[in-house]
Amino acid sequence: MSAQGWPARLTSGEVTVRPISRHDAEEWRLARRRSAAWLHPWDATVPPGGDARPTSFAALVRRLNRSARAGTAYPFAIEVDRHFVGQVTVSNIVRGSALFGSIGYWIDVEYAGRGIVPRAVALAIDHCFASGLHRVEIAIRPENSNSLRVVEKLDIREIGYAPRYLHIDGAWRDHRLFAITAEECPEGMLARLDAGGGAAAESPVNR
Repeated sequence: MSAQGWPARLTSGEVTVRPISRHDAEEWRLARRRSAAWLHPWDATVPPGGDARPTSFAALVRRLNRSARAGTAYPFAIEVDRHFVGQVTVSNIVRGSALFGSIGYWIDVEYAGRGIVPRAVALAIDHCFASGLHRVEIAIRPENSNSLRVVEKLDIREIGYAPRYLHIDGAWRDHRLFAITAEECPEGMLARLDAGGGAAAESPVNR
């Protein structure tokens, strides 16, 4: 592992998070096609004047890998039984005085409801803290009750409300903001999740 904490492969139970790869292309496309209607209301979109999003999976992976090499992202694939089932990405990583990152995710509709996302997020947060970050933030739309249940399951506190925070499904959307610092979770997020027991409900993405 590099000094910036990448690449990394982490496993807990049936869930593994590891670097997304061009070899995930077929399963990624199948998952996105199968889950299209489910994901659509929560997908990030490009506002007028914004940078264009990648138009192919290969372009997406190249962009994510550039960010990983620059130390500004940890682009994890979520894997269950050696199958790609979604993504959890730590983005906007800032070093220096901030030591901060934010987390987003999506999951294949066929794998929802099994507690996979809370476990994947816990693994990602533990990795953030192990690699030197101090604070991790998650932004969730107020309407996204299942994703709110995920942060409840992980016992991540709410820190504020951000009007028109992200461009989602064609418009600027309000978000509730949640964050956790390394001092708040000395036992580790995965240990906290396991101590809580049970499986959280899951939304397709946390937006």
